[in-house]
Amino acid sequence: MVASAQQNLVQYVKPIIGTSKMGHTYPGATVPFGAVQLSPETDTLSYEVNGKYNGDVYKYCAGYKYEDKTITGFSHTHFSGTGHSDLGDFLIMPTQGKLQLNPGTASNPKGGYRSAFSHANEVAEAGYYKVKLDDDNITAELTSTTRVGMHQYTFPKSDQSHIILDLMAGIYNYEEKTVWTYVRVVNDTLITGYRQTNGWARTRTVYFAMSFSKPFKSYGRKSYDAKQAYRGFWGKFNQEQNFPEIAGKKLKMFFDFDTQEGEKVKIKFALSPVSQENALENMRAEISGWDFEKVKAQAQATWNKELNKIQVTTSNDNKINFYTALYHAYINPTTYTDVNGEYKGLDQGVHKADGFTNYTTFSLWDTYRALHPFFNITQPGRSNDMVKSMLAHYDQSSLHMLPIWSHYANDNWCMSGYHSVSVISDAIIKGTYTGDPNKALDACIATAKHRDYEGIGYYIDKGYIPAEKSGISVSNNLEYSYDDWSIAQLAKKLNRMDVYNEFIKRSNNWKNNYDSASGFMRPKLADGTFKKEFDPKDTEGQGFIEGNSWNYSFFVPQDPASLIEMMGGKKKFATRLDTLFTMHLPDEFFAHTEDITREGIIGGYVHGNEPAHHIVYFYNWTDQPWKTQAQVRHILNMQYKPTADGLGGNDDCGQMSAWYMFSSLGFYPVAPGSDIYSLGSPLVNNAVINLENGKTFTVEAIKQSDKNVYVEKVLLNGKEITDHKIKHADITNGGKLSFYMSSKPKK
Repeated sequence: MVASAQQNLVQYVKPIIGTSKMGHTYPGATVPFGAVQLSPETDTLSYEVNGKYNGDVYKYCAGYKYEDKTITGFSHTHFSGTGHSDLGDFLIMPTQGKLQLNPGTASNPKGGYRSAFSHANEVAEAGYYKVKLDDDNITAELTSTTRVGMHQYTFPKSDQSHIILDLMAGIYNYEEKTVWTYVRVVNDTLITGYRQTNGWARTRTVYFAMSFSKPFKSYGRKSYDAKQAYRGFWGKFNQEQNFPEIAGKKLKMFFDFDTQEGEKVKIKFALSPVSQENALENMRAEISGWDFEKVKAQAQATWNKELNKIQVTTSNDNKINFYTALYHAYINPTTYTDVNGEYKGLDQGVHKADGFTNYTTFSLWDTYRALHPFFNITQPGRSNDMVKSMLAHYDQSSLHMLPIWSHYANDNWCMSGYHSVSVISDAIIKGTYTGDPNKALDACIATAKHRDYEGIGYYIDKGYIPAEKSGISVSNNLEYSYDDWSIAQLAKKLNRMDVYNEFIKRSNNWKNNYDSASGFMRPKLADGTFKKEFDPKDTEGQGFIEGNSWNYSFFVPQDPASLIEMMGGKKKFATRLDTLFTMHLPDEFFAHTEDITREGIIGGYVHGNEPAHHIVYFYNWTDQPWKTQAQVRHILNMQYKPTADGLGGNDDCGQMSAWYMFSSLGFYPVAPGSDIYSLGSPLVNNAVINLENGKTFTVEAIKQSDKNVYVEKVLLNGKEITDHKIKHADITNGGKLSFYMSSKPKK
């Protein structure tokens, strides 16, 4: 079978989905896996107030909140869908009239450079963003390439038009976050520089080159630095106006223009992790001229090519949900290599990616579950490079560990587990990785034996982590057990049976936190007894990260059969699953967590967070697969909508979106590191996956409808499947998976 002809699929992408409430997505312009994410900011909240964490800042993980009425500017780096944040580098804001360098407030936008805006005058598409800034009557348009953001600002007639470059602005900002800033005005259209920050990434330096389409008539800066004990002899110069070399911690630049009515002032803004010279080289390589429409068309053509890797037939709303999910899945990990192959490593040295693209933004606690397995089907070439990037991270790490949560030559150590081992094992087992698999396994082993990281020493010695030693002892134990199972699978494939035996034994450590008396995973004390104060519904102080025991007690994706046996057999287990999906979880039980809200919950099942994403497929192990089918369709329709508030939880760098796409196609990777996918109930009428190897894999749902959520039978290439699973090779070899749908469960 040959790949299908390209369709116009960009029309179904709505980047505004997830920008309201808990989605934490951004609406601005980026290209697939791009290093630039050029998007609006809608407020300037500080990470702390009076020395304490400011809870409201959580709403601004992506910089933009749909409910807001003002825009403070457009910055070049953003995370998509995260539950913590950083970035927001190099904020640009066009204004006219009297120059104002403070951002003002939401209640009084005219008191600063921010502007009111309306969603009626806002356009968000794949690779393109447009909005009217009402207070200054300026239309802002944004597009991008991989490493360069392009701005186009349409001004009114004015002899006081300005473009502000705020080098203090940022996301999850605080007073001391900017360590140092340097700006060099090369000529009247070109500026270069860098900014170093200390945030989620502790040592992060981003270099830039900024070019204007017309010369500015004057420029200046304002420094907000506190008085230093020593300032050298730079005071000989007036550095406030038209001075070409600026340095400090807290700087804002401004550039003045005369503009005619409707005149467009354009900016090319290139980033580099290495140097100003590389940023300029990136700019010249990726955008040679000033044709904004051409760059926008290129961005959207690039998106369309990627979106066409899966062509689905379904309702219009479902198409919007599907292709926006595919868009969100292809935003990150992000490119972290200049056009010449250079990047800054964890050791803060400059490295060259030899024969691969280096990536960063690995939110692995989220994305190992479905996003990276999704790449092994639709982006195997990039998946290969991502594994190579993880192993480069390992080589540069002073701790000799694979990434936990990496971005910009840093590991921010967020969340639990060492899930890069799952991604690596999955890629090698599915034939995606082209490097040395034994070297990769060695890196996995070294990471899993790092005794002083998050209780690993206790886990190795005792088979569990004592509750006195860790506030997330149970979830860590469960996640390490799964990760160790994935290491064992890789070792088995490579015939390293000593490693297999060691890690398959470790993978059974989850059993040590199972309390047969209560039927739940439960914190265990150092003396071997279970902690007495225990509530399986509570998320606070119970030994779990971002979840409760009701959800985490099912976290044994690697061995459902043993879990079912421990919980009393298939019938009791199915009843327990029924209870999870139908129980009432009072608000008090998630009052202490930012990541869980009512929108993301079905009964007691938390879909708006990741640890339970595989659970709905467990009915396939209980002889009641029709309940998987019905519940999958319920989740798809309830948790994903084509609206700004259409996501029931943080998209988490594409994990929520990857769950949607897998489940819409009718199968899901319950345990990455295995080549097995568990079958559900497809939402699409038809889907064609155009594989990189030139083959196609087709999914069809015969008699598909909103009522026909049950599967009567499944055929793979005409042969009936009776065990509710397919293999990775079934997909990559090409073929057809046919679901025959019905309104009645097949019991």
